[in-house]
Amino acid sequence: MSLLQAIIFDVDGTLADNERDGHRIAFNQTFSAAGLDWIWSERDYGKLVEIGGGKERIRHYMATRDMTIRDIAMRGKTESQSKSKETLEEILKEQEQADLRVKISDRFGDPARTEELELDTWVQQLHGVKMNLYQQLIAERRIPLRPGVLRLLQECRQAGVRLAIATTSALPSALALIETIAPDAPDWFEVIAAGDIVPAKKPSPEIYQYALQQLQLPASVCWAIEDSEVGARAAIAAGLPTLITVNDYTRQADFSGATLVLSDLGERDRPIQVLGGTAAGQVKDGSWVDLALLRRILWSSAAPN
Repeated sequence: MSLLQAIIFDVDGTLADNERDGHRIAFNQTFSAAGLDWIWSERDYGKLVEIGGGKERIRHYMATRDMTIRDIAMRGKTESQSKSKETLEEILKEQEQADLRVKISDRFGDPARTEELELDTWVQQLHGVKMNLYQQLIAERRIPLRPGVLRLLQECRQAGVRLAIATTSALPSALALIETIAPDAPDWFEVIAAGDIVPAKKPSPEIYQYALQQLQLPASVCWAIEDSEVGARAAIAAGLPTLITVNDYTRQADFSGATLVLSDLGERDRPIQVLGGTAAGQVKDGSWVDLALLRRILWSSAAPN
């Protein structure tokens, strides 16, 4: 068996830098549509991205402010209804999906209804609206892939290296971004492990363990490519050689145990910066990540001392 059989990619922040200008914007639009006065700034969201999963971020945000469903329900009904209506008209003015309008209006037209909902149900509904708005943003903005992503994906396909996804994002959100690569791009990946397919989100290794089980491969013949500390911890705990491509939110994170920490995957005309990792000495600034490099590092780690 070849030492490199598969690469497992994270999605958000790894395939594209879509956290700040994709997910964050969709969250804020959803909060406004719901009559909430929550606004997640770029700085706030930089902290929230270390919480795996969108629903978990909402719960975390509420918990850190000792906020309950009753607190939300007790907000001024007239003000919230007026704000919700006005914002909905603005957000949905160009929406062709009438069902989304109905869903948001039904869920958030009367904030007192939230008193009857359990927290999990309410968060699930709120996050469902956010996913719809995020998918629209992705379709409209066509957020570009990060350097080297498409090149490496194409090289893997040509060489027969298998591809998989392991992400805490909900499946519809993950697919929305993957489809910006190419209409058939979801078919490039043998496994798309997303959202709540496992009980525990990253930094638990469960999502990677699930992907490995579906691939029927040991971790030693695969790479994980991540961008965040929680993602790195999950991949490393699953026993995977882990390559980190940092972004503005994660540049200062602790990536102890990662095999490589790089600026990005690089292009021939846009080489990488090596920032750290246990195999950093095997990579030179001015190069880029390709299968030859990934195979060489796996071979080196497998060779007897």
